[in-house]
Amino acid sequence: MSARRILFLAPAHAVTRIYPQLRDAGYEVGLAENLKGASAFIRKSGPDVIFSRPSLPGYRVDDLLAVGSDDPAFPPVIVFTDRGTPEEAEQLLALGARDYWLEPLTFEKVTAALPRPRRPAPAAPPQSTLGGRKPDPFPPGARIVGSHPALRRVLGLARQVAPSRATVLISGESGTGKEMFARCLHGWSDRAANPFVAVNCAALPEHLLESELFGHERGAFTGAIARKLGRFELANGGAILLDEISEMDLGLQAKLLRVLQEGEIDRVGGMETVKVDVRVLATTNRDLEEWVKQGKFRQDLFFRLNVIPLRLPALRERGDDVLELARFFIDLYVRDYTLPVPSLSDEAIAWLRSYEWPGNVRELQNLMERAVLLANGGAITPGHFLLDPDAWPLFEESSDAGDTAGAQGAPDKGAQVEAVNISGGVIPLHEMERIMILKGLEATSGNRTQAAELLGISVRTLRNKLNEYRSMGIDVD
Repeated sequence: MSARRILFLAPAHAVTRIYPQLRDAGYEVGLAENLKGASAFIRKSGPDVIFSRPSLPGYRVDDLLAVGSDDPAFPPVIVFTDRGTPEEAEQLLALGARDYWLEPLTFEKVTAALPRPRRPAPAAPPQSTLGGRKPDPFPPGARIVGSHPALRRVLGLARQVAPSRATVLISGESGTGKEMFARCLHGWSDRAANPFVAVNCAALPEHLLESELFGHERGAFTGAIARKLGRFELANGGAILLDEISEMDLGLQAKLLRVLQEGEIDRVGGMETVKVDVRVLATTNRDLEEWVKQGKFRQDLFFRLNVIPLRLPALRERGDDVLELARFFIDLYVRDYTLPVPSLSDEAIAWLRSYEWPGNVRELQNLMERAVLLANGGAITPGHFLLDPDAWPLFEESSDAGDTAGAQGAPDKGAQVEAVNISGGVIPLHEMERIMILKGLEATSGNRTQAAELLGISVRTLRNKLNEYRSMGIDVD
């Protein structure tokens, strides 16, 4: 099946966070900031869906909707904005927009909005492990790295049950990769060409989560300006992942139980029942059996979900998988940032093996991204993980950058940060801080939110630091 195609008609910063996820999952993504650029992508690639801001310099989405109204084959247009109004939403929906969203965009929401493709006839009989044959390798956009027996056992069971329709409950500590396992399981199933829709049950209050799951009718509550299909309807024919299901309110648990038992939903404010065919996958970092005993989770729902239990081992239980994963992430970020390949020092290897990893694989991924950027092609040491300020390596700017590391006076305006090298010299702490902040901005192409995450500080702190540098005459733009 050819890659699904998505066009964003928006400024680049609006899709910076979601673009790498879509690309890594195999989607062809176009970005245009005017109607001319959008037209070129539409003619060349024929996107499956277009996401557009209401307006850009010299452009309004009304023009795009007018083109689509005259062409039945024109792709659906979804409008997204960071500051919408009910009046604008009603107007654009009336002009033909499929939907109207408030930012931020998420990978799950964008991919769930793609029209369902027609499934081609298989070229060969499916390799179902239920029939005893070897399963396909990892599906596109999902890869589990590691060879520890505890991990391989879970993978083997996941492959075996993937072709069935059984509900699967994936448990494990935060950061162990529960959602990745769910995506792999879906990719191995006979529903792989159909939607995979993920919902974070901990991110929304009960009344919003109910609408998100089951949809609502126009006028069902204040702000319901149009009918909205819920995630179960969007996942029809495919699978839905209920992430952190333990955080769902008891009242909503009862409604979910009905969906599992009857295969039907009721939209909020609706008068009719809607049949759905959805495989349910769920994740939790809680001990659900204990929560049942405490009355925080329905026992009947637990039994319905726990048909196939998969417990993911914590990273500290997986032995040398930590080194295999570290090298995997090094290769990933070397490609992403176009940097020389660093080596892992013996000290770093010993540290990786001895650390307890409370944040599991997610923590390791963040640390390796940071280390790749700071090592800049040299040997990665424990100091590059920046967990212990007393163990940080000492940095200096290359001679190309000019003499900006002195303790006296501010650096020259416009000074550029070049290669950062480990040095035996000592530079002032505030100067090293400035170098690291500018390196973070350089590595993220000026995206302050991503740079702050990389540096482990808040966006507000980063903004204050940049203002401080400007007041000193340093060019940070």
